[in-house]
Amino acid sequence: MTRYAVQLDPGNPDFLRDPYPVLAALRANGPVLWHEPMGVWLATTHESVSQVLRTRAFGRLWTDWEPAAEMEPFNALHRNQMMENEPPEHTRLRRLVAGAFGRGHVERMRSRIQDLATEMVDGLFEPGDDGRSPQTVDILSRYAEPMPVYVIADLLGVPREDHVRLRAWSQAIVHMYEPNVDAATRAAAIEASTAFSDYVRAVVAERRTDLGDDLISDLITERGRGAKLSDDELVASVVLLLNAGHEASVNVFGNGIHALLSHPEQLARVTSGEVPIDVALEELIRFDAPLQLFERTATKDVKVCGETIKAGQKIACLMGSANRDADAFDDADTFDVGRDPNPHVGFGMGLHFCLGAPLARLELQISLKTLLDRFPRLALAGEAPRRPTWVLRGFERIPVTSGG
Repeated sequence: MTRYAVQLDPGNPDFLRDPYPVLAALRANGPVLWHEPMGVWLATTHESVSQVLRTRAFGRLWTDWEPAAEMEPFNALHRNQMMENEPPEHTRLRRLVAGAFGRGHVERMRSRIQDLATEMVDGLFEPGDDGRSPQTVDILSRYAEPMPVYVIADLLGVPREDHVRLRAWSQAIVHMYEPNVDAATRAAAIEASTAFSDYVRAVVAERRTDLGDDLISDLITERGRGAKLSDDELVASVVLLLNAGHEASVNVFGNGIHALLSHPEQLARVTSGEVPIDVALEELIRFDAPLQLFERTATKDVKVCGETIKAGQKIACLMGSANRDADAFDDADTFDVGRDPNPHVGFGMGLHFCLGAPLARLELQISLKTLLDRFPRLALAGEAPRRPTWVLRGFERIPVTSGG
């Protein structure tokens, strides 16, 4: 018998502030539920989410937004990127960029990321034009947001000083991933998609005449060697890497540092060295997932935890719910930086496992450790308002003080 997700209202402000009580109620109702308002199945448990992510019968099948002509700038960026395709297209596109995210290449970026983190942390509370050091700063806008944009910009060979508009374009595009998108959000996404595409095309054109030691140059070179990569695919791939390369990192850092500063006893375990930063990071990813939902489409009839998902139906993997499942995690609602093992689904599973996971882990480990080494008494300095979004969960700002 089909069970329904009657508790879920993704636009409810209370749910957006704290979705976890509702997600717990959904899990209690069943591992796979039908949500009539969104017209999708929901995988609510660690078991059902893992099964969907690992089963090849579920794919990422892009469908153009309508009206197609009006939405073409947005549609083109998604239709031509690897995350919205299945093999053989996915395999071809992923292979072209995979080398840049291999562990060896990522490890070679360690010193560059460390130098950047040190420079940014040293300037975090520096005096302003009036000669005074600020009592509080927004750790998101001053550190968490620019840091990953700088890293991915360096990897691609894009000027760091463009980070403000890159971030703005990315934000406008990813707001389309939320339920109940309005006309203003659509218009902003179209405008951002057009501007972002034009920007990348200009960079590619410039790089063709002056190749460098960067990923865009590598993609151009691979195409010159006969790799099957159209202009539209090249642009879409670069935009995807710029978006995915920083969006999740910003929210992992923001959600994670807020959780740490809200649990002083756990923060002390990290700053004292009792818990290594790499172990603590996995709990930061699990406890308050930056990506709450990842959607797949059934390519044929397939059963998940006893429920038949028919061909063509969509199923949304509730990643935040899976990461709070008591059947997979002891004391799942407890923030425990020493949790080990920690089988969270923060980077996905299967064919679409996050290509940038090694870079994201390295970047986050360095940025967190550098910040906490420099300011071990860092503390929250007021209310941190949440962004009014569910799928991509994060904060608008997080005011902090150095703690003296």
